Amino acid sequence: MASSTMTSTVKSQKLLKTSVNIWFTVVVVGQFIFALYILGLYGVNGLAGDFERWNNSTPHGYVPKDIWGNILFGVHMALAAVITIGGPLQLMKKVRTKFPRFHRINGRIYITSAFAISLAGLYLAWMRSMAGGLAGSIFITINGILIMTCAFYAVKYAIARKLTSHRKWAIRLFLAMSGVWFFRVFLMAWIMINQGPIGFDMETFQGPALNVMYTCSYILPVIFAGFYFKAKESSLPKTKRVISIFILFLTVYIAIGTAVATMGMWLPSL
Repeated sequence: MASSTMTSTVKSQKLLKTSVNIWFTVVVVGQFIFALYILGLYGVNGLAGDFERWNNSTPHGYVPKDIWGNILFGVHMALAAVITIGGPLQLMKKVRTKFPRFHRINGRIYITSAFAISLAGLYLAWMRSMAGGLAGSIFITINGILIMTCAFYAVKYAIARKLTSHRKWAIRLFLAMSGVWFFRVFLMAWIMINQGPIGFDMETFQGPALNVMYTCSYILPVIFAGFYFKAKESSLPKTKRVISIFILFLTVYIAIGTAVATMGMWLPSL
């Protein structure tokens, strides 16, 4: 009986690890494509002085005569590319163990970018007319607060050399920082599955479906991280299997959204 229980525990632990690795691979590939999109649309056109093209994908990305707003938006998008590339590298064990100095330097850049992008995002959410109206601005604000909170604790535990806690908060930070990306892929998957914008208005970009997606993108990933940590540390195989199956279903949904976003939004915008 003991041997059977141990075998079940080992298998469930392996399933959990495999499901997370598959999820992480899909997310990294999707975020790399998103980073290329950011660099191509905002970076290349910004350097060329063709700021009007920013509005092809983001309403009010460039506003004539709003110098500080345009600068903050440009900084916001530049940092988005930095964190989209640098974030996954921070979580890769091989990078962390083989290149510890790079891990520390990249970590400092990542943490600094977390605070900067959050503050810029808060300014843009409340000082400009953003898509999503009041609800969108509120959720962006919640996301910004979560990012800065996770960044604070990741730094706190790193300084205290409590590396287990540091890594948990680093994972939460990565999930919080990925909120905008999650929202985009969740949205595209939703539109593809429903064959249209069900539950929200495309003109005003408001509606109950979007509020659910905001919650699932900006808030729930950070909360779910706690359940994953508990499942990973649990001795109950059933707990590990339930979380593993949920992660695999989520991965499929993310993969669908990434494929649709890539072909329907990111590549055509370059």
